[in-house]
Amino acid sequence: MSHPLDRFNYCPACGSKNWTEHNFKSKQCGDCGFVYYANPCSATAAFIVRASGGTHELLVVRRGKEPAKGTLDLPGGFIDMDETAEEGMLREIREETGLVLPSCRYLFTIPNRYEYSGMVIHTLDMFFRIDADSTAIAHAADDAADCYWLPLDAIDPNDFGLTSIRQAVSRFISER
Repeated sequence: MSHPLDRFNYCPACGSKNWTEHNFKSKQCGDCGFVYYANPCSATAAFIVRASGGTHELLVVRRGKEPAKGTLDLPGGFIDMDETAEEGMLREIREETGLVLPSCRYLFTIPNRYEYSGMVIHTLDMFFRIDADSTAIAHAADDAADCYWLPLDAIDPNDFGLTSIRQAVSRFISER
């Protein structure tokens, strides 16, 4: 596997070409000494559950963009700078589904590799649970091509295109 910073050939501090691997997650400039670490990006995903007609349903979205375009996903995305994980989670839900929810409960994390713009971005995906009102209505927006409620007992983790989401859905279903 290539170094996470292989596509970066010049020191971002001084512009030197003397920019080499320092360790498995960083590069260092041989001229000015600057060291840059490729730490994982923070991302979120939500298990939004509602009770409806005696069954429990999970809100799923269909990915409108690569990677894994057209496959199922959970509402979520990358956390912005100066945002808490919870703020980022609730913002992403609002952007992708139109739902305005008051809070979310942290469940667990799974490390992931997310291919974007020809690069592999290492992420730390944080999963949350939210219990929504039975009358909650969601609509697809932003990068979600579609969204709908699925009964929990009808969910197949293999329908989810991203590795960490598939793993999380399997874990969530087995622990419920």
